[in-house]
Amino acid sequence: MEKTEWFKRKFGQHESNGLLPGIIERLAGTPVRLEEKIGQIETQKLELKPDGKWSIKEEIGHLLDLEPLWSGRLDDFLKAEKELRSADLSNRKTHEANHNSQTVEKLLTDFRTERKLLVEKLNQMSDEDLDRTALHPRLKTPMKVIDLAFFVAEHDDHHLAQITSLAR
Repeated sequence: MEKTEWFKRKFGQHESNGLLPGIIERLAGTPVRLEEKIGQIETQKLELKPDGKWSIKEEIGHLLDLEPLWSGRLDDFLKAEKELRSADLSNRKTHEANHNSQTVEKLLTDFRTERKLLVEKLNQMSDEDLDRTALHPRLKTPMKVIDLAFFVAEHDDHHLAQITSLAR
């Protein structure tokens, strides 16, 4: 089955915030899903880099590396910024981090800790915060918090699917 490349994905807007609780549950559940998935993968597969792609540890590290971006974008909404902060589309942080030198347990623990903070920040946002819009810098489309949360959840799933593929 062919997987759509991340940068070819398109994202629409959610009309209401009524789906946000479910999206937050999805975001909160990513560490658990990731830990379950990793627990079923042979240890020697965690650092393999087939065809020069990221290893499973690097995929986990990439999810961890982006948590400050997601949190920062929520701050952008709180500050009523007109445009969300940009991502480093080259993923330099992940390429330079040497995630394979870390234990998988540390990567998973650090991701769980950072994701918990993101979920707490989402849960503390007011209705006024949730109704603000800001332009996504790459997609050039306005987003609300719910749209960003959905974007992050889809990004999580994109990398979880990649880990599943690498584990095969």
